[in-house]
Amino acid sequence: MIRYIILLIFLVVWLYILHVTKKAKLPFWHFLWGSAGLFVIIFVGFKDVLTQPMANIVAAVAGIVGKMTGVFEPYYKYGIIFVESAEDSITLKIDFECSGIIEITAFLSLLIFFNVYSRYEKVIIGCIGTVYIIVANALRIILICLIIHFKGVDYYYISHALIGRIFFYILSIILYFYVFTKAQIISQKVGGFGYVDDNK
Repeated sequence: MIRYIILLIFLVVWLYILHVTKKAKLPFWHFLWGSAGLFVIIFVGFKDVLTQPMANIVAAVAGIVGKMTGVFEPYYKYGIIFVESAEDSITLKIDFECSGIIEITAFLSLLIFFNVYSRYEKVIIGCIGTVYIIVANALRIILICLIIHFKGVDYYYISHALIGRIFFYILSIILYFYVFTKAQIISQKVGGFGYVDDNK
């Protein structure tokens, strides 16, 4: 209860500062405060609601490969994947950190206040980007399961904390490059980039 009261107070402050930065024509600070604040609001307000459904979706997507290859068995209703190696087996629980919630929330928060795109383009890119992150996360899970299956349970930590994470970060960098960096460069070449008000 206290968390939501604090969140409500933060929401009011966030909206006020957004209004001030817009009126003062401070586009960079408007973008920075807007995207960071929206991330906090979604993260704190909806984390508990979204984590399990996202875990189920990731397990289901990754499970397609698991069922096709027989390398691992998904129990997507519970967000669990069972991996069996030659000598041992392990059950992987897709929790909050592995669900992709943080990455999707960060991406959408930045996109909403990234005014290179129109509102329509933001909706389309937001949907495509969300699906991309889900698939990228599922591929990370598949990679981890493959390593454990062929190399053994002892490779869980290195596959999860190192190899899988680097793999996912590379895919995320590709998404951010095409959605943000490349779009900014093109906008600068075409007509000058600035965090403009898309109402104009």
